[in-house]
Amino acid sequence: MNRRFLGRVRMLTVCIIAIALVIVGRLYVLQMMRGGSYASKADAQFVAPPSPLLDRGSIYFTDKDNAQIVAATLKDGFSLAVNPSKVTNVEQLYAALKNIIPQTHDEFVAKATKQGSQYQLLAQHLDSSIGVALEKQQLAGLTISQDRWRLYPGDSLAAQELGFVAYNGDGQEGRYGLERQYNETLERNDSDLYANFFVELFGGVQSLIQGDPQQGDVITTIEPSVQAELERQLVAYDQQWHPKLAGGIIMNPQDGEVYAMAVSPTFDLNSFNTQTDPLMYANPMVQNVYEMGSIIKPLTMAAGIDSGAVTEATTYNDTGCITIDTKKICNFDFKARGVIPMQQILSQSLNVGASFVATQMGSTTMRHYFLDEYQLGTKTGIDMPGEVHGIVDNLHSPRAVEYDTASFGQGVAITPVETVRALATLANGGYLVTPHLVRDIRYTTGVSSPPQAWPKVQVLKPDTTTTVSRMLTTVVDTALAHGADKLDHYSVAAKTGTAQIANPAGGGYYTDKWLHSFVGYFPSYDARFIVFLFAVEPVGAPYASTTLAPPWHALTQFLINYYDVPPDR
Repeated sequence: MNRRFLGRVRMLTVCIIAIALVIVGRLYVLQMMRGGSYASKADAQFVAPPSPLLDRGSIYFTDKDNAQIVAATLKDGFSLAVNPSKVTNVEQLYAALKNIIPQTHDEFVAKATKQGSQYQLLAQHLDSSIGVALEKQQLAGLTISQDRWRLYPGDSLAAQELGFVAYNGDGQEGRYGLERQYNETLERNDSDLYANFFVELFGGVQSLIQGDPQQGDVITTIEPSVQAELERQLVAYDQQWHPKLAGGIIMNPQDGEVYAMAVSPTFDLNSFNTQTDPLMYANPMVQNVYEMGSIIKPLTMAAGIDSGAVTEATTYNDTGCITIDTKKICNFDFKARGVIPMQQILSQSLNVGASFVATQMGSTTMRHYFLDEYQLGTKTGIDMPGEVHGIVDNLHSPRAVEYDTASFGQGVAITPVETVRALATLANGGYLVTPHLVRDIRYTTGVSSPPQAWPKVQVLKPDTTTTVSRMLTTVVDTALAHGADKLDHYSVAAKTGTAQIANPAGGGYYTDKWLHSFVGYFPSYDARFIVFLFAVEPVGAPYASTTLAPPWHALTQFLINYYDVPPDR
């Protein structure tokens, strides 16, 4: 009996402790994590807003020391409206407001005297101090309501990646970028503040078990200083070479964390509604496809070496031009090199040499590596909305010429993020990683965890990637700008690309329009960073080695200094 009694006492004690912990946890959530929401509710009651206040989780950048920097948050203030039925002196009211509202005198008078109306909006997103000062004046006909809006402290920083919040029908929701991708995580429901405690508690547990979206804040992999430097370099490039579009990605090739992704031109997130071209909001790094040119040659070389079709010591007779299926393929300068080794295909960026490697592999093997291993033509799974896959139909063709042209990046069109994912296999020992911009979700329950697992699959032999990395390091040390971009104490692997742009009107390619690209990673044999740059139709220089080498070199130096990367040679 005593043992049974003691057992019941222990059971009751455990239950009491468990209930106490649940209550304490609930109080923590109410006071610490949702206290701001309750305070805002109380503040709003002095003048009720015309529509529900925006309530939404935050997005954070993560700096190199793992500190979180606000990228998207909420700001409280006031909006002004006029009730024409209560206005007693239009001119006096205008005089008090003319330096605050955007309307002209005539526009204001039209609103303030509009017959049959009781609400005409004058201004939104005003600082709290302005609202308090106007409230004290007790101006007849003026309605002051609490306002809350989305604020992006970085203005245009990572604009295409963050996206923005805007009205869709009667409610506001994430539009574009991470705001849209993680909308269900970020959005809040005002009714949550008044939900039954036990219904919310056990309902939350059930939804978590079922895998339903949980509310929280989004912690990104974007490093704000790196993002800012990439954007600064793209702006400088744009000013010098005037491309239609320029963009870049800086990624950790080991795990796919994107430290920076940017395009130029861009826009200010805090005034996105002033843009006249909605295409500015889209992200071409995941939504556009391009023929990337010669930065694909390292992938061709890696496939040839990995399959055993060629070795680093293999030679071939470079004749300057060849004819495949009645189509002529030539080196960029049409010159023959004679009998040369594989290294020169990358060092001199020889189309005939890349075609030789493709021929040695054969169409079946090359198709296997490009489509099944590198996953070209397949979405990467990056956590951004609207991702498209590359156009690689030519690699299903029976014609040999399609494989020869694909070997040097023509005839197949892929997204920039697909390109980076494939090239990262050379930098990380042969693994295909999943690029991603979100590291963690900090849920309202206080738990923090990654939003999903990011797959990593071995697709090349480690020895293959070591060989190709050594070849690309030789490119930097001896060939790129004749060795001027070599770093004495750091091994860097890199390749340029200059691609013809297809003419959609008449078929074939333009003779005066080019796409420039550049990829580099370092340290060469245990890479911490892969840096990809590209530009569409730059003006004034035919080759990427001229236009993109300087910003790539500047970014490499910045990353080495900023992260204090130790020398490896």
